[in-house]
Amino acid sequence: MNKVKLIKAHQQALSECRLCPQMIPPVVMGQPVASEILLVGQAPGDKEGGLGRPFAWTAGKTMFKWFESIGVVEDDFRRQVYMSAVCRCFPGKNPKGGDRVPDKIEIATCSQWLNKEIELLQPKLIIPVGKLAIAQYLTVNKLVDVIGKKFELTMNGVDVEMIPLPHPSGASTWHRMSPGKELLAQALDLLAQHDSWKKLEKEILSTDERR
Repeated sequence: MNKVKLIKAHQQALSECRLCPQMIPPVVMGQPVASEILLVGQAPGDKEGGLGRPFAWTAGKTMFKWFESIGVVEDDFRRQVYMSAVCRCFPGKNPKGGDRVPDKIEIATCSQWLNKEIELLQPKLIIPVGKLAIAQYLTVNKLVDVIGKKFELTMNGVDVEMIPLPHPSGASTWHRMSPGKELLAQALDLLAQHDSWKKLEKEILSTDERR
């Protein structure tokens, strides 16, 4: 069975997961693409379930503007890059405002799906977006310690490089003010120079030429 078929079978099983009683389905997933780049978000918001895709609302618009600034528009990114997350269902609202942060048990439960995706994809580049996603792999006291840097890790027996990004939430000012603004620019430059990103751009160009 080829890799795309394995990913589709994985996503079918994932779509049926209801292990976390506080999480609000549906499961939100990206396209079943066999990509060497893996994007890891935090958890879907309240709009993504209805729209059927991750990063489909305000934060996504900001993130895709970042990627467009280094040569890849949203539609091409969604077609060519596997989009995952720490948790795949909407956690619900926090009574004090904003979305509820998934608890440790929910994160651990959902990690089986992400770990399987790493096993299937064998990615060369992982892009964790937001502190919750970054913290699954790196020790994060402050974003300034990890944004704008590249890390080499071994995960599930796979050697990968990781370039973290801040969360593009409209509620956050971190990525719009110093030093966050400059560190974000550094991170995007690291992405643009990465071999996997350059390969992505070539694949998109080749696909466009065949149309």
